[in-house]
Amino acid sequence: MDAAISQDELQLAARNHGMPLEALRYPITPAGLHYLLIHYDIPDVDADRWTLSVEERVAKPLTLSLADLRERPSREVTAAMECAGNGRAFLAPHVVSQPWLLEAVGNATWTGVPLRLILEEAKVLDDAVEVVFTGLDRGIEKGVEQSYQRSLELDLALTDDVLLAYEMNGAPLLPQHGFPLRLLVPGWYGMTSVKWLASISVIAKPFQGYQHTAAYRYRGTEEDEGTPVTRIQPRALMVPPGIPDFNTRERTVPAGLCLLEGRAWSGWAPISRVEVSTDDGETWADAELEPLETRWGWRGWRFEWAADEPGEYVLCCRAQDEAGNVQPDEAAWNLGGYSNNSPQRVRVTVE
Repeated sequence: MDAAISQDELQLAARNHGMPLEALRYPITPAGLHYLLIHYDIPDVDADRWTLSVEERVAKPLTLSLADLRERPSREVTAAMECAGNGRAFLAPHVVSQPWLLEAVGNATWTGVPLRLILEEAKVLDDAVEVVFTGLDRGIEKGVEQSYQRSLELDLALTDDVLLAYEMNGAPLLPQHGFPLRLLVPGWYGMTSVKWLASISVIAKPFQGYQHTAAYRYRGTEEDEGTPVTRIQPRALMVPPGIPDFNTRERTVPAGLCLLEGRAWSGWAPISRVEVSTDDGETWADAELEPLETRWGWRGWRFEWAADEPGEYVLCCRAQDEAGNVQPDEAAWNLGGYSNNSPQRVRVTVE
């Protein structure tokens, strides 16, 4: 890993935070431990005056208060959410951006109104192709002044599990998680789930905003048009065993039977297999999977390691989903540092 982290990157790292990997023990990530990426500033929102507009290619434009949304039928969705840049700091050459290691993830239960119900109420016109979501957060990125915006193709926007969420883990959204309302698009990287929603615009042609055409694309060079970052690639992570060294976070465990456990997820299909290596990827063995409890949430796994011989070890884990997607030994480099889902490596001393 390239250790040349700039002061600007440290400033980003101080504003955003990852989930400590020991929190993989929780089936549902507490809100305060869930990862956060905040592009600009957290807006100051008065919920009593806030409204959501639904406009453009609809026959019945809407203006909805938070109370209006809470009166409509609700749905709960448990989903693993991961930042597209998770693992970026391990890439070489170094990618200048938020320097994520492996902690940019969380698994939460979201409550809200299915977006489909609101779009049906607004009566989407026949020429509609996409839905644009605009947040209240505003800033400048690569010289472009903007409100944070993302879009979804209409077919995806009309699926049942896409939510206009007003609760996280049974409580109102915290300011940093998008209060009073955010989008939830399960299975897609976190940049898609727009926070602090202000408006929904149904449009008749593909959205050309910055966060689609310039950011969040797999590109090899600045000149490369690239392809869009969409669904979450499969990944397994383990709870680091034993106790850590303060500076290096390397682990120490006593000799004997050592239980390794963790979580795995994919935005393409449910996890079907997790493998563990105790020799830095030279050999692999299957872990035991916990029952699959939700379509979009992460899946627990466990592996009993006979750590009988004192010495130095590198532990690894990797996942596969039901669609056949497998974590690669080394993920491909790209200009934005997205989707680096190479296997986790944990250095352990057995004493």
